[in-house]
Amino acid sequence: MPAPDPHRPLRGTVILRTALRRNLAAMAWGTVLMGLYQAGETAFPIALGLIVEHTLQDRSPGSLGGSIGALAVIITTVSLSWRFGMRVLQKANTTEAHRWRVQVAACGLQPVDRDTGLKSGEVLTIATEDADSTADIIEVVPLLISSLVAVLVAAVALGLADVRLGLLVIMGTVVILTILSLMSKRIGAGTQEQQARVARAGAKVADLITGLRPLHGFGGNHAAFVSYRKVSTEARRQAVTVARVNGAYAGAAQALNAALAAAVTLTAGGLAFGGRISLGELVMAVGLAQFIMEPLKMFSEMPKYVMMARASAERMALVLSAPPVTQPGPQRPAPGGDLEIDGVRYGTLRGLKLRVSAGEFVAVTAYHPRAAADFASILAVNVPPHAYEGVVRIGGQDMAGLSVEAVREHLLVNPYDAEIFAGTLRTNIDPSGTGRMVAEAVEASLLTDVVALHRAGLDHAVRDRGANLSGGQRQRLSLARALAADTDVLVLHDPTTAVDAVTEQLIARNLVKLRRGRTTLVITSSPAVLDAADRVLVLDDGVITAEDTHRNLLASDEAYCLAVAR
Repeated sequence: MPAPDPHRPLRGTVILRTALRRNLAAMAWGTVLMGLYQAGETAFPIALGLIVEHTLQDRSPGSLGGSIGALAVIITTVSLSWRFGMRVLQKANTTEAHRWRVQVAACGLQPVDRDTGLKSGEVLTIATEDADSTADIIEVVPLLISSLVAVLVAAVALGLADVRLGLLVIMGTVVILTILSLMSKRIGAGTQEQQARVARAGAKVADLITGLRPLHGFGGNHAAFVSYRKVSTEARRQAVTVARVNGAYAGAAQALNAALAAAVTLTAGGLAFGGRISLGELVMAVGLAQFIMEPLKMFSEMPKYVMMARASAERMALVLSAPPVTQPGPQRPAPGGDLEIDGVRYGTLRGLKLRVSAGEFVAVTAYHPRAAADFASILAVNVPPHAYEGVVRIGGQDMAGLSVEAVREHLLVNPYDAEIFAGTLRTNIDPSGTGRMVAEAVEASLLTDVVALHRAGLDHAVRDRGANLSGGQRQRLSLARALAADTDVLVLHDPTTAVDAVTEQLIARNLVKLRRGRTTLVITSSPAVLDAADRVLVLDDGVITAEDTHRNLLASDEAYCLAVAR
């Protein structure tokens, strides 16, 4: 699918048309096979009527045997066409759902976020449930056509017996679809709102789980629970509303279908009583009145699924058509370059200037945590260049003109709250499986004790968010991942806040040793790391106010001594 025009928002209808166009061949085969299935289902009562008609006339064993053979052919056709038709359609459905999941995930995982206005939990719901619901259109259309085939075959067969019966089926079907199409519009609107509220509830609980420990720390558990209960209650109420509408829709469809079947049966009975149709035609009409309820039910349910698919497609369009926060440049930084911040103003930063030469190990200590977070966000390209004043240069080139992917390959910012993923220690350290410095990174981060503690070693299972690891173990695992990446420029934000002083001292020495000759910038207040750095820069009130070695600053700067001494 081509990239959406930023000046023309993508619509859900375009997504649905794209899904249909990509699966025309599978849908054609599925329509043929499901049409055979529905035609076979409808042909069964027709065959029964003909058997009764001819058996009564001929009273011949040969005719009876031929009729039984015809029924066997019909049953075989029904069985095989359903089996292979649904196989074709469901394969196309799951494949198309996979394509949309990947596409939505690719937008959500881009180096520069898209301005969707959605939380990560909502994007997750769109990438899973909405992608699956949108792909259902691949099955809906063939089933709709095949159901129409069954209704038309039944109408023609009944019309051959008596025109009034055929017209009754056609007119009744039109009335049923008109009523249900009006009801399905309310289902589509209600479903879209329900999906949005469920997604918001999911995003809320994800945020709460992430901040569970801080909530425990200041006693905010109850307030957080009340907040989530409110969001979840809204989602529940909307779900109940949608369920009521769905129930009313299903009940109306069942009642209307039954009424049409009863009308056909009673009309056929009256015609047979008056001698206008034969006994065989009566059997056929009664049988068709029963069998036609299944395709009518399927046919009447399709508008509901179409509206649900459209609602999901509209939600996917929110992500797929959202413009990037910034447009990446085409250039790439020179390998092994330095890092320069020139007059950056953003958040708490007030004209920040600093330079880290290639191969240098520099520490920045920020007196205010917010300033450290703003600084790290800019370096991580989480803030678009147009959102701040000043210039960030990597290897002498303005970062605004560099490809974001190239910046990430050249410069890695490891945040203090880096995620730990479900998997193993190894897959968390080396997700791509191509790293050459895993062993060195494990040793430098002092993760060796965690590896030695378990029989599986690096293949020890890690739960989602590192739930089976302590805070210090998670932090060291995150540090090992950053070191294993072996990037030209590495920025670490508070890498040792959860470890003891002895471990901190050893990690600081290991960092200097492993990163020798590579550019390293550490944002920290750790005395051990500050002492290991070539230079220490003091970030206060948004600017660099002091620069020297850690020991010289301790001896000459009282404010610095109070801020970092432990």
